[in-house]
Amino acid sequence: MVDEVKFKHVMPVQIRFSDVDIYGHMNNNAYFSLYDLAKTSYLRDVFGYKEEWSKLGVVVANINADFLAPVFFSDELIIETTVVHLGHKSMTLLQRAINKASGVLKCQCRTVLVGYDVATKEPVELPLDYKQAICNYEGKTLEELSKPIG
Repeated sequence: MVDEVKFKHVMPVQIRFSDVDIYGHMNNNAYFSLYDLAKTSYLRDVFGYKEEWSKLGVVVANINADFLAPVFFSDELIIETTVVHLGHKSMTLLQRAINKASGVLKCQCRTVLVGYDVATKEPVELPLDYKQAICNYEGKTLEELSKPIG
């Protein structure tokens, strides 16, 4: 499925000195910080720089990463981000860390974000206008993004 996915959001990231372990490669924990940076950038691109996007109350319900090849301090990385599924109360993001020069996929990550009301501390349905903004950005219909992933 990953080969079929188109990524409109691509963000170069900088590997920091503290991201590298004693073996000379990026520590697995550092990927999640880079994915978070790209996730924030993605949401800004989808919803704009207005305050509106920050009102999207979501929490991470699940995150899974496949570490496929080591990343070294000298590597230039890009993080690709897309939404691969929109549910009633959740959305699933797919992110990939790729060596910019070689095109080698180093790591991929799936994150399930759930709509969340801070006041009630309960899951809530994702607003339709937010779903539509994601569809518009991705160039897909709500029906396409609502299909079960498999």
